Amino acid sequence: MKEFVEMVNKYFHLRTAHSELVGFWSAELGAMNKVVHVWKYDNFAHRTAVRHALANDKDWQGKFISPALPLIEKQHNEVAYLVPWCQLGKPPKEGGVYEWVTFQMKPGGPALWGEAFQAAINAHINTGYTKLIGVFHTEYGLLNTVHVIWWNESPDHRAAGRHSAHEDARVVAAVRDSVRFLDSQQNMLLIPLQCSPLK
Repeated sequence: MKEFVEMVNKYFHLRTAHSELVGFWSAELGAMNKVVHVWKYDNFAHRTAVRHALANDKDWQGKFISPALPLIEKQHNEVAYLVPWCQLGKPPKEGGVYEWVTFQMKPGGPALWGEAFQAAINAHINTGYTKLIGVFHTEYGLLNTVHVIWWNESPDHRAAGRHSAHEDARVVAAVRDSVRFLDSQQNMLLIPLQCSPLK
């Protein structure tokens, strides 16, 4: 993992020359030896063009991909969109931690569970202890999956905020309504890498 992160920090400018990186993190809690990165594309044609260019970029292939492949055990990708009621946010300052929460919702899509899910997210935002970065819904991958990215000043700040939120009647009511549509959820605490625009 250490060697992989060093390679990312040294050569990832070769990758970001082709398209916009939203964020790149390593997992601190909830997973081990794992990285997560989010890329922005205008549409599917844009993504296809970028992938083609990367395949033909000799510097990228030779300096990063070839040496990195022996370090990678597995990869997983999804195509997701930022939900219409959420704008991509930025943390108020550098130096915090990110929480990546994945919700597996019941089949039916946002037409079924979107309103209740949005209310639960807004209830957490209204407590003021955390900053919403983005809410993404999968288009390709495991369907009816929603990824929510939060920013907090520290893991302890997050823990204290969540504890107080769970005693807030508005949060409890909104979450109770939303979980009717929930199959499972999991989270990771993420630390931004040096190359990440979201720090």
